[in-house]
Amino acid sequence: MAKQKTLQDAFYETLKDVYYAEKQSVKALKKSAKAAEHDALRQAFETHAEESAQQVERLTQVFEIIGKPARAKTCEAMQGIVSEMEEDLDDFAGSPAADAVLAACAQAVEHYEIARYGTLKTWAEQLGYADAAKLLDETLQEEKTTDALLSQIAGTINAAADAGEGEAEPARGKGKKGA
Repeated sequence: MAKQKTLQDAFYETLKDVYYAEKQSVKALKKSAKAAEHDALRQAFETHAEESAQQVERLTQVFEIIGKPARAKTCEAMQGIVSEMEEDLDDFAGSPAADAVLAACAQAVEHYEIARYGTLKTWAEQLGYADAAKLLDETLQEEKTTDALLSQIAGTINAAADAGEGEAEPARGKGKKGA
């Protein structure tokens, strides 16, 4: 008879999933930063890429706390989001809506991560991993802050995209369209 799965098992499997997702997020953010034309959007991507690298380190600490090896498990959800982002980059490259689409794709990543980190934090608390819950909450708060920043930036770039203007700021950025 197969061993009954527990919340501990779910926590570890989800942690491996998020570990993979966060590593993919770092790569996607760097690619998005290169493609972004809007200065504030590019800066948000660059800053969050650095933050995400620190989040990967925090996840490694969580693995240590629970006494399990830091292993990644392919995250189908993140693969899908990143694949969609790459397709959108190709489809909208050079268009006035390119940055709006980039911001929307980035928010899809953030929303997925917010959901996962919220779950992991709750499970860590339930399982008695107070130190892990604190680390996971730190990351959860960063993800929420990034999402709010992207929403704020989107207000400007969405208006420019709707008007067909390209970048909403007078000074052009150094980003490459379609990179």
